[in-house]
Amino acid sequence: MNILLVYPKIPETFWSFKHALKFIGKNAAFPPLGLLTVAALLPEAWTKRLVDMNVQPLKESDLQWADYVFLSGMTVQRESAREVIARCNRAGAPVVAGGPLFTTEHENFDGVAHFVLNEAEITLPLFLADLAKNQPRHVYSSTEFADIRQTPTPLWHLADTRKYATMSLQYSRGCPFQCEFCNVTTLFGHRPRTKTPEQVLAELNCLNDLGWRGKVFFVDDNLIGNKSQLTRELLPPLIEWQNRVGRMPFLTQASINLSDNDDLMEMMREAGFDSVFIGIETPSEASLTECNKKQNTRRDLIADIKRIQRAGLEVQAGFIVGFDSDTPAIFQRQIDFIQKSGIVVAMVGLLQAMEGTQLHERLRLAGRLRGDTSGDNVDGTTNIVPLMNEQVLMAGYQKILAAIYSPKNYYARLKTFLSEYRRPKVQEGLSVRRLGAFVRSILSIGILGRERIYYWKLLAWTFFVRPRLLPLTVCLAIYGVHFRRVCTSQNRE
Repeated sequence: MNILLVYPKIPETFWSFKHALKFIGKNAAFPPLGLLTVAALLPEAWTKRLVDMNVQPLKESDLQWADYVFLSGMTVQRESAREVIARCNRAGAPVVAGGPLFTTEHENFDGVAHFVLNEAEITLPLFLADLAKNQPRHVYSSTEFADIRQTPTPLWHLADTRKYATMSLQYSRGCPFQCEFCNVTTLFGHRPRTKTPEQVLAELNCLNDLGWRGKVFFVDDNLIGNKSQLTRELLPPLIEWQNRVGRMPFLTQASINLSDNDDLMEMMREAGFDSVFIGIETPSEASLTECNKKQNTRRDLIADIKRIQRAGLEVQAGFIVGFDSDTPAIFQRQIDFIQKSGIVVAMVGLLQAMEGTQLHERLRLAGRLRGDTSGDNVDGTTNIVPLMNEQVLMAGYQKILAAIYSPKNYYARLKTFLSEYRRPKVQEGLSVRRLGAFVRSILSIGILGRERIYYWKLLAWTFFVRPRLLPLTVCLAIYGVHFRRVCTSQNRE
């Protein structure tokens, strides 16, 4: 059986890093971890190929070769997925679709032969068993959650790792919190489930054996969902592995209560983590209470963020405007908060109601929904009828983006961060690719860029005050190019 695994195109978004990738000669930020895991769940005797359309084209010869096309993706890839399905239909290649996009809205897709929804560890074996009997059903779904201690190592050899900026790994699924706008607990449950340390180390060893020496993204929705298990079972062997084999820096996602535990943050630093994405959402206590973001309430969020930065973990963060509790004052409050916090990578989006969330159900009952979410966090659209005057909301949102990604404010925030940040324990080694990125940054930012004066001032300050953070400074300056272009595109619309 010939199986073609296809990952649709990701449009230009905040997290695509499209404009930053050009500096390091990479095609995509992250590989399709879900499809590579699905590939490992398929019969070993089957022949498998991966086509990630973000790094290579999908050719007609690929479709002619395939007995089945396995298609997965996220909401933001919706339109590309439709195009892939249409091409498969014309080529006569039956489509098997799964993953977050199809799990939440499979009824909206025609031309798919079989939907294998929810967690593949549960539903894929059911499909394979029926396929062996030549009696496959149209839809496979389940309300059960998989025991991911049985999940195999992704088939990394199917991907050309040289074309990606960062590799991916999953340790846990699920989140103990219940934020109204988030669909994580709908998809993966309220109780975090984890892989064994042996599984995680096997995946890291696989990447190491393939020659990977760059960053690895632990894609867990909340790495610290079970703090005691993390500190007791995973971090000690990770620290030992880094000292013995690795030197791979890690990044992940976590909740703000990470700041409450100094020992945990130190262990994460020792294990190689150097950055963490946190959902801050808003400085408004009323809006945090409204969306049930209880873990962020009754806190000095600025102090928490700086505590994490001083522990050696860069805080990247998500912010939201458009809550029912928001007033026009929220726009300047968000700007002031982001600047003061030193959060360089600050994703600010309009509130959207995703299918399967408590927010979606509440607004559906209130008659305040219109259409689907785009899946793009910063495209300036929302499927919610807001309580705030919509013109005021849109203008205020664009004001935030223009302010925080203006060269003056971006570089000021970067300096604030560098002043607080503790040097990571594990860092990427110097390479020809990274030196090339530095040279390109000099030309593109330092000579041709309108932000060049801020670039040179910051490089000079870093060289004399925090010289060991110079590579990180250049990296974040390059990120700024991408963020400004995405935000400028948003403000032109």
